[in-house]
Amino acid sequence: MCLAVPGRIIEINDAADSLHRVAKVSFGGTIREINLACVPEAQIGDYILAHVGIALNVVDAEEAEKVFDYLRQMDDASGTKEEAL
Repeated sequence: MCLAVPGRIIEINDAADSLHRVAKVSFGGTIREINLACVPEAQIGDYILAHVGIALNVVDAEEAEKVFDYLRQMDDASGTKEEAL
């Protein structure tokens, strides 16, 4: 099963070319480095949808919060609460 999750860009490291542009992205407090080659318009503070280290799309904050709510509900239902989101 493939799953793309939203995260918020907290830092962008601009490279000499757009294929190597990366960002530090917060996924509920967990920071990962994500390639921004597919979303050249992404800026600090934007929410992106990421899969396997690549940002696929820029999403609005409301859409990202809906996904966070679903993930929290799944976590609550499974009985394994985490403070990750």
